[in-house]
Amino acid sequence: MADSSDPFSTVLPFQLPEQVRAFAEKGVSQARESYSKLKDAAESNNETIEAVFTSASRGATDYSTKLFDFVKTNTAANFDFAHSLFGAKTLPELMELWTSHAKHQVETLTSQTKELTELTQKVAADTVEPIKAGASKLFKPAA
Repeated sequence: MADSSDPFSTVLPFQLPEQVRAFAEKGVSQARESYSKLKDAAESNNETIEAVFTSASRGATDYSTKLFDFVKTNTAANFDFAHSLFGAKTLPELMELWTSHAKHQVETLTSQTKELTELTQKVAADTVEPIKAGASKLFKPAA
């Protein structure tokens, strides 16, 4: 007899056909596999993003440090130039100091610009490297 406290006691036992059960199990298995792949890809992308930001942050710090060093160097050179101007006795000596300082500053500026360009290229390459590595993991070349 049916137990009146159990609402499912009146339900007749039901058996799924083997083909339906196999199809459902295959679907669940594929869903688990797809979820696992998606989870791995998301974790890999998170690692890539962290690496990009770490590299960009390090590069920005290096760039700022380099700029600050240039400012210190250029400020010291200008103070030294101003100090040497006060020691000039004649107008030709003053013009010689001015010309020499201008030439030196152009050479310094050229060198500093070259250093900043090289540093910028290095930072850009270092920042893009994790993206390239992540992309090569996701998109393997066809054999």
